[in-house]
Amino acid sequence: MRSSVTTRQHARYRRNFVSALALVIATALGGCSSINGAVSSGAPESEDAIYAGSPANIESLTDVVRRNPKDPQAYNMRGSVLGEAGRYPEALSDFNNAISIDPNYAQAYANRGLVYRETGKIDLALADYNKALSIDPNYAPAHLGRGMVYRQEKKLVPALQDFNKAIAIRPDNAQAYYNRGLLYQSQRQHAFAIDDFSTAIGLTQQQAAPYIARGLSYMAVNDNKDAASDLDEAVTIEPQSAQAWISRGLAYERLGDKDKAAGSYARAMNIDQNSTAAHAGFARVGGKFGQGYQTF
Repeated sequence: MRSSVTTRQHARYRRNFVSALALVIATALGGCSSINGAVSSGAPESEDAIYAGSPANIESLTDVVRRNPKDPQAYNMRGSVLGEAGRYPEALSDFNNAISIDPNYAQAYANRGLVYRETGKIDLALADYNKALSIDPNYAPAHLGRGMVYRQEKKLVPALQDFNKAIAIRPDNAQAYYNRGLLYQSQRQHAFAIDDFSTAIGLTQQQAAPYIARGLSYMAVNDNKDAASDLDEAVTIEPQSAQAWISRGLAYERLGDKDKAAGSYARAMNIDQNSTAAHAGFARVGGKFGQGYQTF
């Protein structure tokens, strides 16, 4: 496979390149958010999630609601699917209905908290996660969701406590390991981060995010060969991820393979034309617009 940036794109791409390696690492780290699932954000949709949010599936759940207008589970289920589809106002309406029918419905509070978190209403999200946990202290998704809010707010100790609790309750929860790994990574505790990302990968192999994150931690401890291997996997799983290609470019740049590095940065620029990190990397390795580069 070869990747190139056309001559016609040259003028559009050309700008002042930022050559600091830290910029690439910071950009790549900043984009790692979470694994796809019930309390995730920023990860690619799985086939199950796409089906769940399909109009046909939403309509079938609407039929259930019509037949059971006093069933909080019916509203909660449809709200969850609407949330997966990004139809947040409708999802909130369903969760509100579920809670009005059953004020002690922990799952509906946690799901509403997720929608609030996804839409930037952090205080409301935290209040809903706290309410869910006051009803059911062992509800793992609420611990995970609250931990993600705490991590976002730089409250690292309570975030770690929530991730630990979520893992203790559900040892098979890939998202909890992944998010705890991100927390360790942010504190430069890369050995712990690598362990958690590895566990997350073992539990859910078809997600690019933990491969990207583990690759970055491998690079942080100068294990660039394993980093490149992880980032090969990441771009295979999610070939339209500019972040994955940028991170891969950095790994191959460190390994001295400028052709693969340039090809990776070029792919990232084709996906995200405004990526400063991709432009900077392409310039550092001597990339030339209009030239083809080997990516694999």
